[in-house]
Amino acid sequence: MTEFIRAFLQLLLEASPWLVIGLFIGGLFKTLLPTRFLHKHLTKNDSGAIVKAATLGAPLPLCSCGVIPAAMGLRRAGASKSATTSFLVSTPETGVDSVFVTYALMGPFMAIVRPLAALLSALTAGTLVNLFDHEENTPKAPEARVGKTLPDEAKTCCSSAKAKAPASAEPPQDSCCNEQVIHNTATTLDEATPGHCDSFSDKTAACCAGTETNTETLTREPGLLQKAWQGVHYAFTDLLDNIVGWLFVGIVFAAAVKAFVPNDFLTQWGTGWLAMMVMLLAGIPMYVCASASTPIATGFLLAGVSPGAVLVYLLAGPATNMATLGVINKEMGRRTLWLYLLGITTSALAAGWLVDLLVAHWQIDISQQLHTSHAHMPLAVQVISALLLAGLALRGLWKKLSPGKKACCTT
Repeated sequence: MTEFIRAFLQLLLEASPWLVIGLFIGGLFKTLLPTRFLHKHLTKNDSGAIVKAATLGAPLPLCSCGVIPAAMGLRRAGASKSATTSFLVSTPETGVDSVFVTYALMGPFMAIVRPLAALLSALTAGTLVNLFDHEENTPKAPEARVGKTLPDEAKTCCSSAKAKAPASAEPPQDSCCNEQVIHNTATTLDEATPGHCDSFSDKTAACCAGTETNTETLTREPGLLQKAWQGVHYAFTDLLDNIVGWLFVGIVFAAAVKAFVPNDFLTQWGTGWLAMMVMLLAGIPMYVCASASTPIATGFLLAGVSPGAVLVYLLAGPATNMATLGVINKEMGRRTLWLYLLGITTSALAAGWLVDLLVAHWQIDISQQLHTSHAHMPLAVQVISALLLAGLALRGLWKKLSPGKKACCTT
């Protein structure tokens, strides 16, 4: 048990500073990347739109649950099926936060190949949809003043009252929807987080109270510093709350493997196509984000699984959970769903095979690269980062468990 605690604390300290850096940069990416630019360049059914969707989605810190409404917002704003598919693949498979954590726990080689493989996976899936799922009608782009449309507005409380309440009507019941700051959605890409009204903080975010919204307020664009602060606040609240559970599970798993499992335990089964197929089947149903899957993958590496097989898990896990597959089937059709799965599985297996080939050819010692950040980050910074993340995680847990709290925007 002592060895397990030591391994857990070591992994936690090594990962914390890089996770803080990744969350900070990822939050800035989220709010400073203009959605109007995305809408403008993702409406065509061609390779250019697919490449742009993959490239623009890759750095965003949206996890498996958050990418669904973001991608559907782009789709309903006029993005093509192929571009939407490419965005759906690249965004959850990688991000600036997950790249930093990968570097901290798995070394520079895996930190480089992971985002490159994610881009390959997104391009493959988008190209397959473009070639074999021709759409006759692309959703009409909204008016220029709208940065993002709400999926099924009638299903959210934010659409409960579109018209101005009559003067004789009783004052509307207060809700947390009233407290949301109205943002110009032409400049921000919001993630819909289940249970949070600010997930739909666009043109109808304040209509929950049934009152008239000032048009000037809706069109006012927040300043650069305000948008930056919004992104950082989102990263260290909603995003951290979404991934902290799996992060904890992953670090516990990796620490247990490091403490109790011999380094070569899975070596005889952890290489080749069989190992990659096992990792693929293990990753497809799991509801795990890119950052949270990293410590779990580190545990597999410590147990002797090959880097290529681990990469298959890192690609398949975040992009193929059951929630994402269900939404794709409903919104874009069964053919798109099967092409989506085909693109992810084939590209993941190909990337895994290529990585194992490169590791053998260049004689890369992956075990030596594990926890490479330990020698480069001062202990004081590691401790402060770990305490900061622990405090924020406990604060988020307390808010969820506090009595009297009611989920906003419930139907």
